[in-house]
Amino acid sequence: MRKRYLAPLVLSVLFFAACGGGEKKAENADSVSTHESPAADNSMVSPSANKPASKGETLMAESDCKTCHKEEMKVVGPALKDIAGKYPNTPENVEKLAEKVIKGGSGNWGEVAMLPHPQISKEDAKEMVSYILSIGK
Repeated sequence: MRKRYLAPLVLSVLFFAACGGGEKKAENADSVSTHESPAADNSMVSPSANKPASKGETLMAESDCKTCHKEEMKVVGPALKDIAGKYPNTPENVEKLAEKVIKGGSGNWGEVAMLPHPQISKEDAKEMVSYILSIGK
């Protein structure tokens, strides 16, 4: 019979302990606002975290590119950093790779073919390729 009441009692105690006292939190909030807060540790934040996304980056985020390509590692297709390392960011390479995005293809990075993306305009494909070739630079 005692075990029947023990579980609800223990759960109630844990609940109240987790909630804590509301008055102390309000007092602590007041004391924090009157004192100078220490500088935030941003060591784990990417340097480009506050930088606005480029048009190419935005277009890639809205497309299916991230299904097969990740920035740092090979998934189905090559890592974006590997592409940027293989092709210099020149107008000729941007043009050639934009065509590859639209028409698809295989053979440059292995057996798996990249699917064509005919719905992407030439200008948008160039923006996406320019973004990819700028990664890691």
